Amino acid sequence: MGLPGTGIFYTTTFPGGSGAGRGSRSSAVAPPPSIRAEDRLTLGFFKRLITPDDEKALVDGCREVALGNEEKAFQHLERAIHLADGAYLAGFLALKKNRVEKAARYLAAAAEKRSSLGRYFAKYGISAVMNLPVTDEITAHVGPDLRGVLLGLVEAYQCRKRWEDAGACLERLRRLEPGDVVVKLSLAELLLEARSGDKDACRRIVRLGEGIENETSIHAALMLYKARALRRLGLATAARDTLTAALRRKKDRSRDLLNALRYERARVYEDLGQKSRARADFERLYAEAPDYEDVVQRLGL
Repeated sequence: MGLPGTGIFYTTTFPGGSGAGRGSRSSAVAPPPSIRAEDRLTLGFFKRLITPDDEKALVDGCREVALGNEEKAFQHLERAIHLADGAYLAGFLALKKNRVEKAARYLAAAAEKRSSLGRYFAKYGISAVMNLPVTDEITAHVGPDLRGVLLGLVEAYQCRKRWEDAGACLERLRRLEPGDVVVKLSLAELLLEARSGDKDACRRIVRLGEGIENETSIHAALMLYKARALRRLGLATAARDTLTAALRRKKDRSRDLLNALRYERARVYEDLGQKSRARADFERLYAEAPDYEDVVQRLGL
């Protein structure tokens, strides 16, 4: 959450991957000494007299988020969920704190009020962008709009293994933005998690990755899921070629993503009977990340 022009910025990173037992991290960048966040987000006495209670609660919640006091922020925001922006922010804070049922309820409420999303953030000059995991390797930046709310709902539904509800959100996003690579990646991840042994799901993932080239980290991650689907379909050579193309570019790629690509290619080399190439990838992966998956066992260490 940022206040434009003040140097005040607060960022929160949600736990990666799907399911329970997630960790979390948060950090705050201190404002310049001459500017205090509480001064920027405190309504004056006379203004409070004419400001509706839910709007006051939203402002107070935003103030506590900017100061890094998430529990206090959540208490204020739960009194502002009648506003789309209040429901949006309360939903994402609930998601971070693994209060998944509340997160789903609040984000669903924000989606119903989608036409007013961002209205009060704009009124008070607040930028409220969240970092949300799409897969274990990729995080998307989402804002107070229908796309961001629906992606948050997908994460909440996946936490509770509500696959059909998560899929419905993603299909809605696909209709809104058919070419959105983030949505394609999220759908591929959902299909592989919910229906890993289903060949129809694998064929659909391959179609989602049709024509995708290694342009960004998001594209490379979608290539990873395409390769996993190809491997499950018994098309190891096609999977190897896809992974090799994804590994050609390492600039601007996270270590987690590169490790996942290399591990998957090593497994494909095993399927192809190319043991020396598989071992070379496993050895390189061990040098980079000794505790990654079952690399130690596969190397016989």
